[in-house]
Amino acid sequence: MLLVLALHGMLLYGLISYRMLPPTEEAITLMVELINPPAQPRPEPPEPPQPPRPVRPQRIAPLQQLVAQAVTVLPAEPVAPPPVPVILPITEAPVVPAPALPPVTLSGELSVNCPERTPPAYPSFSIRLNEQGSVVLRVELDTEGRISDVSFKSRSGSVRLDEAAVAAVKTWRCRPAIREGLAVPAVALQPFDFILEGH
Repeated sequence: MLLVLALHGMLLYGLISYRMLPPTEEAITLMVELINPPAQPRPEPPEPPQPPRPVRPQRIAPLQQLVAQAVTVLPAEPVAPPPVPVILPITEAPVVPAPALPPVTLSGELSVNCPERTPPAYPSFSIRLNEQGSVVLRVELDTEGRISDVSFKSRSGSVRLDEAAVAAVKTWRCRPAIREGLAVPAVALQPFDFILEGH
C-alpha cells in the first residue's frame, strides 16, 4: 500500500514538474450540480372516436351578375365619342336564272294555237279613205301562252291598219307550245288582210 502511494506521488510530481497538470494552488474546484429535467405531463388517454355526423346538403347561393361600374370622367377631361357600329349589308347569294330556252318556231299560223281570238276592227277612217292592205305580224308566246311581244314582218302601208292588227292580236288567248312534255316559248307569224267589200 505504501509502495502504491509512493508511486502515485512520484507520478504526480513528475507531471507537475513538466507542467502537464496545473499546480494545486492553480487548480479550480468545479462544482457540478445535476438538474433534474422538468416532469413531463402524463399523456391523456385518447378520446373514443365519435360517430361521423351526417353531411347536410349545402345551399348554393344563386349566381350574382357582376356589373362593371363606369368610370366617372371629369368635365375638364376630353371625352371620346362612342364608336359608331358598322352594319354590314347582308349579301344574299345571287340567284342565277335558268338559261332561257330559244323560242320554238311554229309551223302554222298563230291562230291555230289560239282558241280565243277576235278579228281586228277595220278603222272607220281607213274605210273613208279606202285604205286596204295586208299585215304580217311576228308574235312571241311565253311558256303560259300569253303574248309577250309583237313585231312587224311586213306592213300594210297604213299606220291605222297596222295598229288595228297589233291591238287585235294582243287580246288573243293562246295555248303554250309543248316540246318533250314541257311548255316552251314559241314564235309564230300571223297575217291579216284588210279588204273592203265591193272593191
